[in-house]
Amino acid sequence: MKYLHTMVRVTDLAQSLSFYCDKLGLREIGRTENEKGRFTLVFLAAPGDDAAQVELTYNWDPEVYSGGRNFGHLAYEVDDVYAACQRLADKGVVINRPPRDGRMAFVRSPDNISIELLQKGAAKPPAEPWLSMPNTGVW
Repeated sequence: MKYLHTMVRVTDLAQSLSFYCDKLGLREIGRTENEKGRFTLVFLAAPGDDAAQVELTYNWDPEVYSGGRNFGHLAYEVDDVYAACQRLADKGVVINRPPRDGRMAFVRSPDNISIELLQKGAAKPPAEPWLSMPNTGVW
């Protein structure tokens, strides 16, 4: 058995691509437009890791999705959790659970999917402004 991808339904493809690619740093590695089925699939991967993919599914006919928290979360290992969070915050992304422990943070996509950012290797020493930053919303 081999892991292929995780599928996430999105309501605004452009907004989601802006989040996942421009802000989070994933890159598009494939796209399928299905006129008969009225949907678009966009496959994303972290740089250098095409094996672990996220499939964004955009249904052309509007639907209301709920339960993003019930989905759980997507998790990405990052070289520097503080730098990753600062880069996201600088681009207007709310850091829902700051990396107070130097190891883990959470943000949310435009469709309320939780994204966990995990420090590669050992936790970084606790540092400000993250150490005293409270949680925002749910994560």
